[in-house]
Amino acid sequence: MKVILLLMIGLSMLHAELTRDATTGIVTDSTTGLMWQDNEVGTLINWQGAIDRCEALTLGTHSDWRLPNINELTSLVDDTRYDPAISSEFQNTISNGYWSSTTYANDTDFAWGLNFGNGGQDGYGKAGDYYVRCVRAGQ
Repeated sequence: MKVILLLMIGLSMLHAELTRDATTGIVTDSTTGLMWQDNEVGTLINWQGAIDRCEALTLGTHSDWRLPNINELTSLVDDTRYDPAISSEFQNTISNGYWSSTTYANDTDFAWGLNFGNGGQDGYGKAGDYYVRCVRAGQ
């Protein structure tokens, strides 16, 4: 029992260590080294539009933003929260689907997405409209 408790505490400590820059709305994860866009919710957009939006984004002094892969996006899920299932450091999150750059292996007309309402992953049709949260590698 002690081992399980210590393991759970240890795993929770590995969870994202997030800080938010109030000026830019950039949330930095010191565990992964990733920097996340949180300056706006944005509009619903299809998969290619999400890729294009991230690649065109300039936020803070950075212009190397991209659409995150499904593993990166999933790293933001906070299992202790619901609706949205993400850290309160993120102030601009809709409890709905967000795009990842990861194409669904069984059908290339789909990409993996993540619903921040409950933290669940699913395949989303690339022509459909979902939200986007851009990411970049930190320093």
